[in-house]
Amino acid sequence: MNQRLTTAQALVKFLESQYVVRDGKEFPFFAGCFGIFGHGNVAGIGQALEQTPYFPYYQARNEQAMVHTAVAFAKASNRLRALACTSSIGPGATNMVTGAALATINRLPVLLLPGDVFSRRNAVPVLQQLESPVTQDISVNDCFRPVARYWDRIQRPQQILSAMLEAMRVLTSPAETGAAVVCLPQDVQTEAFDCPEGFLQKRIWTIPRQRCDEHLLIKAAQWIAASRKPLIVAGGGVIFSEASETLARFASSSGIPVVETQAGKGSLSFEHPQSLGAVGVTGAQGANILAAEADLIIGIGTRYSDFTTASRTAFQNPDVRFININVTEFDAQKLAALPLVGDARAVLEEIQVAVRGYKVSEEYSRKVHDLKERWETEVDYIYSLRVGPPISQGEVIGVLNSFVGPKDVVVCAAGSMPGDLHKLWRTRDPKGYHLEYGYSCMGYEIAGGLGVKMAMPDREVYVLVGDGSYLMMAQEIASSIQENYKLNIVLVDNHGFSSIGGLSRACGNRGMGTEYRFRAADGSANGAFVPVDFAANAESFGARACRVRTHEELETALKEMALHPCTTMIVVEADYHQRVPNYGSWWDVPIAEVSTVESVQAAHREYVQAKRREKTFL
Repeated sequence: MNQRLTTAQALVKFLESQYVVRDGKEFPFFAGCFGIFGHGNVAGIGQALEQTPYFPYYQARNEQAMVHTAVAFAKASNRLRALACTSSIGPGATNMVTGAALATINRLPVLLLPGDVFSRRNAVPVLQQLESPVTQDISVNDCFRPVARYWDRIQRPQQILSAMLEAMRVLTSPAETGAAVVCLPQDVQTEAFDCPEGFLQKRIWTIPRQRCDEHLLIKAAQWIAASRKPLIVAGGGVIFSEASETLARFASSSGIPVVETQAGKGSLSFEHPQSLGAVGVTGAQGANILAAEADLIIGIGTRYSDFTTASRTAFQNPDVRFININVTEFDAQKLAALPLVGDARAVLEEIQVAVRGYKVSEEYSRKVHDLKERWETEVDYIYSLRVGPPISQGEVIGVLNSFVGPKDVVVCAAGSMPGDLHKLWRTRDPKGYHLEYGYSCMGYEIAGGLGVKMAMPDREVYVLVGDGSYLMMAQEIASSIQENYKLNIVLVDNHGFSSIGGLSRACGNRGMGTEYRFRAADGSANGAFVPVDFAANAESFGARACRVRTHEELETALKEMALHPCTTMIVVEADYHQRVPNYGSWWDVPIAEVSTVESVQAAHREYVQAKRREKTFL
């Protein structure tokens, strides 16, 4: 049996029929579709969504933001659910490219359905079409090719059949997932064809728990048994695999300490005896000390970004070896590791059996305990600082961390706050810490917070955002109001780009272009700060907002704002220069080799010295 449907109608029916199953639990894969309509999708996808009311449509304010929301939704759902995003052609489509890159870099599933120019080519150039003098087989949607895990352009209605099955293969693959982009010429969207019934029926995609090679597992157990200073680096794969309880048992039975990447923070509760917190450039002091001394690194679900490895300077033991547990072979092979390619939880369970009876030495165990105690004392100190006003950013994090509940979620993405959160935030739940740091994309925070709230409506979501990031993309506050998803936003106002300002000065420069200042009479950009009424801006979207300046005012505002049913925002001015220290790590940011500025010359000399610590693992 066939149904006479347009390409767009068949696509929407297909999306609402896709399910995934893991560990015997079944979920509808697509929770709906975000979209902004224009020429290129309003008459095709728009019409199909309008006549299919049981498949939810969500209105966004910006195409990049709606992809961020969809990506955050997928991350909060452990990649077991996703959202689609549709746009018009031209600028609507290319606005989604940044979101596609973010999804692919973070290995998170999102389906993008950009409108495209006419397939039949007779009415060209259409509005917003990119013309090429060397080929007619190109549009702005080709920009998605390098940032997508799957890319296709539908030239005939029947092509949607194979294209969507391939897109689903990628979206539901733990190893291959990322942005799947299916470009839809506006004429093809509206063309009808006889769609096979089998394409529209319920289809279940199994998310497997892949086991690793048995011989490599035995070898890994031997390496662990022979190690004296082993260290586990927990990445996002621990959380996506729902392996936190397994990891906690393994760490307790073996005594092996655990440090966390940005994506892996929350893999263990901060209260767990083996939890040493963040590692790397934004790492805790004890974690970085153990990383430097470790003779065996067990990486679980991490891709070893330069922030995790401190630009290949974190692991200084000349005899250090690596065991990598990762569902992706590409990541499992990094740092010349023994690759255990498989699901984090499944492989951890097998390792725990293989090394039963192994325990780190009493001496090493005491060191882990002492380092953990020292670090918690340091965090308490930063939380209890009383500077200003304006207060320090560390204080803001401390007040918020002390206020939120165990299941509440903090969301952040870019600037100096991710580093401070990585060090200081005390996680108590695997889903309580949501940082986008694979792409570190300014503008993600509020849109991402909306996606988290959509995925976990029973949890309170706290968005921490800097003034620089807020000014790039704040309009999804309106979407949260429209859909009745409450966000608790804390905006830290330090009158500029604090993170890059600090980096600029660390490079010997003077922070040019990193503060929001009027141009002075002498032509320099050193005038007074540019005033922005962020609270009034949030209120214009429909949120409840207030301004605070002190530690005590922030505590009071959090309590008061918790009583309001809609999105709220607290604006707190923070000290631009009062920073959380760097705890024995380094990040490779090349410094100008020649300069007339003495401070740059000095920074380059230090850079040359530090770079000598970078290691190549063979």
